[in-house]
Amino acid sequence: MKFRLLFSALLLAPCVSRAAADLPTLWAERAKCAVAVEYVTETETERQSTISMGTVIDANGTIIMPSGAVDPRAATWQLKEFKVYLPGDPTGTPAEYLGQDAFTGWHFVRAGEKIRAQLTPVTAFAAKGASPVPELAEFVWGVGLRNKDEDFAPYLMQSHVALIQSLPQRTAIAQQEVASPGLPVFNRDGVLVGLAAASFGQSYLQFGRGPRPQPVVLINVEESSAFRLAEEMLPYLGRVPKNVSGRPLAWLGAYGLEPMDREVAKFLKLEAQSGAVVSEVLEGSPAEKAGLKDRDIILALDGKPLPQLKPDRVVVSYIELEVSRRAPGDTLALSVLRGGDRVELKAVLGEEPKLLREAERKYFDRLGFTAREFVYGDAIDRHVKIADTTGAVAHFVKPSSPAGVAGLRPDDWIKEIDGTEVKTFGAATAKLNEVEHDLARSEFVLLVSRNGETAVLRVKLK
Repeated sequence: MKFRLLFSALLLAPCVSRAAADLPTLWAERAKCAVAVEYVTETETERQSTISMGTVIDANGTIIMPSGAVDPRAATWQLKEFKVYLPGDPTGTPAEYLGQDAFTGWHFVRAGEKIRAQLTPVTAFAAKGASPVPELAEFVWGVGLRNKDEDFAPYLMQSHVALIQSLPQRTAIAQQEVASPGLPVFNRDGVLVGLAAASFGQSYLQFGRGPRPQPVVLINVEESSAFRLAEEMLPYLGRVPKNVSGRPLAWLGAYGLEPMDREVAKFLKLEAQSGAVVSEVLEGSPAEKAGLKDRDIILALDGKPLPQLKPDRVVVSYIELEVSRRAPGDTLALSVLRGGDRVELKAVLGEEPKLLREAERKYFDRLGFTAREFVYGDAIDRHVKIADTTGAVAHFVKPSSPAGVAGLRPDDWIKEIDGTEVKTFGAATAKLNEVEHDLARSEFVLLVSRNGETAVLRVKLK
């Protein structure tokens, strides 16, 4: 990590000398909106501690953390013992996890009342009117926090804006790292201009004993040079989840969207138009009910043409965000190109089917694996109809356990146990529970589906 000391501002070129005189005062005030959040993920065999940075957004001690702060495979009930740490303070205070917002991607946490008076909401440093958009080459600075073994000591980072791009949210990219992911970025006057996003990877060539250099990508997970502009974050600070699952979640069901190929756009005389091709319309989805079909090209949402974004693939994220910003029951008008005809459709968004993190699970210690409920996403991955789904899925397999030695792998689809078809998750767990508690049993057999092929696994218990 490259550390930038606070007083290095005194060494800056004359173009930023005016900021240097005020920076210590601005720094002392604004560091109070930055915190570290620690929590424990309790898995089948261990407890894993994770630390992320967060920004305080209101007087109730509500904190937002980046989308990558929590493993999407972790169930919410596995996330425990949340603590909030003030910069430079080694003593954490218990906090509450509120859930994740699908639109912004933020995870929300609420600090305990004990430390709320010591926190300053980042909104205190926002512009009174429209949020300022930094110009190219403008000086910006932000907050970083050291690791836990250094008591989360705050430090200053500073840079200049090199590029502003829609990804699809308006995002600035600085010449070098300007803040820890999830922490705020300010202009020379201390006005909030953005929130640091996950760091971008940089490509390098690695030279070794081989005949040619190998490309590698290095990512600084503790610091970031990219930040989402304030105008893209401030309007959505109120999207505090109603529950830890983040529901309600809007769902369209247009799967595998791909940006319209430029040559195809040229052939269709749509060079000035952005579009997204639908690879598959999901079974029973709002998109299917609205009449959307495979290979339709989406051109507009609610009568508004899709924006031309670079790179082209960003348009897919734009559509996904437009869906997630809405709620189940909302109507979304779709303008699509089908063959040579333009077709107008209206989809009533539904509730997102149960997600992987919400699936029921049960761990069988003697057998050495966790079985989980088969969810809608599993059917998509395996290209099967929901009506044809049965059994359960292996979620976790303990190394060197009976199941692991037998060759069971995570994501194996368990369809039969000891020759008996298990049609539901309940039936599967009941059968596995019977095996688990039959101490006289020396083995049992699993029939699983893996990558479209069937495997029979003999699990020896003794």
